[in-house]
Amino acid sequence: MEQMCCEELGRFEKYINYSFKNKQLLEEALSHSSYANEKKKCRSSNERLEFLGDSVLSIIVSDYLFSNYKEMPEGELTKLRASLVCEKALHVFAKEIHLGEFILLGKGEEHTGGRERSSILADAFEAVIAAIYLDGGMEAASKHVLRFIPKHAEKSNKICFRDYKTVLQEIIQKNPEEKVEYILAGECGPDHDKAFTVNVCLNSNVIGTGTGKSKKSAEQMAAKEALMLMGYEEAL
Repeated sequence: MEQMCCEELGRFEKYINYSFKNKQLLEEALSHSSYANEKKKCRSSNERLEFLGDSVLSIIVSDYLFSNYKEMPEGELTKLRASLVCEKALHVFAKEIHLGEFILLGKGEEHTGGRERSSILADAFEAVIAAIYLDGGMEAASKHVLRFIPKHAEKSNKICFRDYKTVLQEIIQKNPEEKVEYILAGECGPDHDKAFTVNVCLNSNVIGTGTGKSKKSAEQMAAKEALMLMGYEEAL
């Protein structure tokens, strides 16, 4: 694709459901470095926009996860966010908006399959986020990003989540005489923002302690600590 005509820009805008006031921002977001290098001074690549888009994406995803996964501890939130902003995920999002059809590539990249290359699509996806942010603000960028995140977050959460209580129970059940019990050790904070601490006990001996925004979450964290202390890191 040698250049981006108004009709093609308009077609892509329909895919992303956003109309740019500054079309040059969109053209820059779609311009790979190989294309910009061939055009020399008359074209900037999308690398600077990609840099900005990476940060905009991160804050939008972080805010969404913080607001919608209230009982998830920090470590699990970090894992879930990483699964949503990685190259593999962005490649999937990019294909949903047919981004590969519109990227401006140099002849070399075009002939070697650059239009389907995961890294190129992921980088361009971030650049488009930045372009929307600069053109329409954070609200417009959030609206665009959140077209993809909720369903993929739920899917990734199911993959990332580990039921530590079940894993611990399966290990303990190998010795039928052993008994696991979860005991509430304390709670603190106002009613709308309580934190619970739970001990997991093996035959009345504490083998792990966990804290969470709910008793169930605290029990999971207690089981996780017990597994770590017992040397079952591979189960985590």
